Amino acid sequence: MQLQLRTFDTIVASAAAAVQGAAQQVLDLTVGSVLRAVLEANAGLGLWVQWLILQVLQTTRAATSTGADLDSWVGDFTLTRLPASAAAGQVTFARFAPVAAALVPVGTLVRTADGSQTFAVTADATNTAWNASQNGYLIPAGTAAVTVPIAASVAGSGGNVQAGTISLIAAALSGVDTVSNATPTGGGLDGETDAALRARFAAFLDSRSRATAVAVGYAVSTVQQGLQCAIQENVTQSGTPQAGCFVVTVDNGTGTPPANLLAAVSQQIETVRPLGSIWTVVPPGVVGANVSMTITTAAGANHPNVVAAVTAAITNFVDTRSIGETLPLSRLAQVAYDTSAQVVNVTNVLLNGVAADLVPGAGSVVKAGAVAVS
Repeated sequence: MQLQLRTFDTIVASAAAAVQGAAQQVLDLTVGSVLRAVLEANAGLGLWVQWLILQVLQTTRAATSTGADLDSWVGDFTLTRLPASAAAGQVTFARFAPVAAALVPVGTLVRTADGSQTFAVTADATNTAWNASQNGYLIPAGTAAVTVPIAASVAGSGGNVQAGTISLIAAALSGVDTVSNATPTGGGLDGETDAALRARFAAFLDSRSRATAVAVGYAVSTVQQGLQCAIQENVTQSGTPQAGCFVVTVDNGTGTPPANLLAAVSQQIETVRPLGSIWTVVPPGVVGANVSMTITTAAGANHPNVVAAVTAAITNFVDTRSIGETLPLSRLAQVAYDTSAQVVNVTNVLLNGVAADLVPGAGSVVKAGAVAVS
């Protein structure tokens, strides 16, 4: 039964009507009278009790609980809120006089120009400059710069910064003069929101005791926030039909998820996969999208600035496609128009040199290649 909420005036009016109906003579209920004051005092208590009831009702349902109450509610089902994720990207360390060799150690701190965001250099054994014995990246004599991976020191969306914003080295680095990021950092996510946790809780209940695609998809979602997955059933990784085999393609938004992430996903799938099944967790195949178009800007507009804004918007639009999602040619023109009111015409829109949609396939994802806007 739904609780019928009442205002202060409604409670006072209802009480006055009840008291007057039980009396054998007309009562003085004017403002300032003793009886009116008693009724108003009781109405205040009624509002307080009503508020307490609402608080109890709010915390007894996952649909209305928030914050710690929601955590406690889903915790009874062994479910926990997903933590924040740290942003990652790449920076380039450079020097003015590349005379001697220099080392950029793992853990070197760099910051944005305003000092609000700090990043640390991380290890990458596949980087050609990586030197395992010195636990860092070696810049040989005669080499002016090296590009290395970084991760935000504090997890959260604040670590997603634009290109060209990282320019400070936290402490003096021998043989290195400058640092910069030619590309934005990405992947930073705040802790799971209440709405996202409720949605995942519903998927959690729907996946219990079921060896289904929903259960597998839920298992993937528990590894970390922002993961995409596509499931192909009864096929091998090469696409050969095989009963009882399924392939899970996973992407963290970069198109190249790390091996440790794929391993963590595989471990989670093990808890829900069908008995006797064979499965493989793979990264998506990346299909490059080279975009070219010509835009006409309004009279008086700063054409180079508009071109830069449209280029950035198209790159972001392409890079946010999900696994298997088609990139429609017509949407690219729409993105250009939506970027700025100073774009008055868009022509010669091509995707990889042709005027056609780009279809990546079930296990592939489209990522931006060269974006040429003129």
